[in-house]
Amino acid sequence: MNLGEALNDASSRLRDADIDDARLEAELLLRHSLGITREELYKRLQEPLEPKSEQDYESLTTRRLAHEPAAYIIGHREFCGFEFACSPAALIPRPETELVVETAIDWIKRRKPPVEELRAIDVGTGGGAIAVALAKQVPRLRIVATDVSADALALARRNATAQCVSERLEFVEGSLLEPLQGAFDLVIANLPYIPSRTYNTLPPEIHDHEPEVALRAGRRGTVVIEELLQQARGRLSSGGMLLAEHAWNQGGALRRVAADHFPTAEIETRRDLAGHERMLLVTALASKRGP
Repeated sequence: MNLGEALNDASSRLRDADIDDARLEAELLLRHSLGITREELYKRLQEPLEPKSEQDYESLTTRRLAHEPAAYIIGHREFCGFEFACSPAALIPRPETELVVETAIDWIKRRKPPVEELRAIDVGTGGGAIAVALAKQVPRLRIVATDVSADALALARRNATAQCVSERLEFVEGSLLEPLQGAFDLVIANLPYIPSRTYNTLPPEIHDHEPEVALRAGRRGTVVIEELLQQARGRLSSGGMLLAEHAWNQGGALRRVAADHFPTAEIETRRDLAGHERMLLVTALASKRGP
């Protein structure tokens, strides 16, 4: 069997198992098993697949056929242009979450007057994708990253070290803002927002493999974000911002909750590239300076 035949066979089996993007998934696993780039793979399609490599590829394919996410199988996923280690300790970084990072960076660039150092918190950091991506792109940002899972924090520390930003990140185990004191210029959160009634209908890649504690969030799916909004009252510095990713149908409810806790703040919702409401923004009014 050559590489092309092995690729075609795996693609067909993944497609029969209702795996989305079966060809790309089969290709990803084959490249990982051989340790080669996509360009190298397509140059070598007619080459024979050695027995050891064939065995390795079959093992990876079998895991994917059982609906284990490819990011957990190969151990990494790209996010914001950076490579992050992945494990079942934390959610796999999603492309839609890049909107949180992009919005935070845009706000920092527009903040006036600029300051030498900003204090930020990534609430529910998981594997640290948001915190690390921000630290890589904003050198003056000092970030505290919290999570209830010690295993997730260990993965986040690993990613921070790999990206050479660990000296600007502090990792704290605990729930939301509870373990911390003082005010923050920027509060960022990608917290659980899946309603309980929806959780059991999730694809097996998510339901059976990603951590439930990072997904399920009560009957409405907003309970954890609502708790963050309550805790964040009085914790945003003058002109500070809170960003919280949410589900497409939760924007209106969360704006109302935010207005209760931040009656003088600017509150809005940002839409993703598909046009869905995706992120709550709460901007505390800046204090007026004296004459």
